Amino acid sequence: MEVIKTNIEGVLIIEPKVFKDARGYFFESFSQREFDQKVAPILGHTVHFVQDNESMSSYGVMRGLHYQKMPYTQSKLVRCVKGEVLDVAVDIRKGSPTFGKHVAAVISEENHRQFFIPRGFAHGFAVLSETAVFQYKCDEFYHPEADAGISILDESLGIDWMIPVEKAILSEKDTRHACLKDAVLDFDINDKLY
Repeated sequence: MEVIKTNIEGVLIIEPKVFKDARGYFFESFSQREFDQKVAPILGHTVHFVQDNESMSSYGVMRGLHYQKMPYTQSKLVRCVKGEVLDVAVDIRKGSPTFGKHVAAVISEENHRQFFIPRGFAHGFAVLSETAVFQYKCDEFYHPEADAGISILDESLGIDWMIPVEKAILSEKDTRHACLKDAVLDFDINDKLY
């Protein structure tokens, strides 16, 4: 696999080695050994995933920007196994030089890319294809009492979601998230997140 650094430290794009022939293709979607060998040195720590999730959504669905509060922060390794999504990570670590900045990546069944979002980031995605099946690994279990979010439509973040806002389909919960400037954030750049 190839690990591609982005403009925010710790947010990574991962391209697996895909073997194609007349029958189709094969690739290892995850190997803890290879993740430890290639990603852990960049991050400065290992990541052990404990939960896998999957969602199916139609065009225009936007989910996020989600995160879990301390002490249940999560790293995520996401991929799109059907269709295409724009995936976004927003730095919400107070005191970080990249606070409020984001990285966006198109991930799809065609490019097989994966997106690693470290702890201390809010995560969201928009479905660009007719439908999309989205899978992600988390390194912390889901804790409903720690569930939190930033408004996916917060214009101050400067995210181009690649779909018209009037076509966006949001859950009721996601429409209630505060903008970043009004969010109650409980961790900063100096917190030990691992």
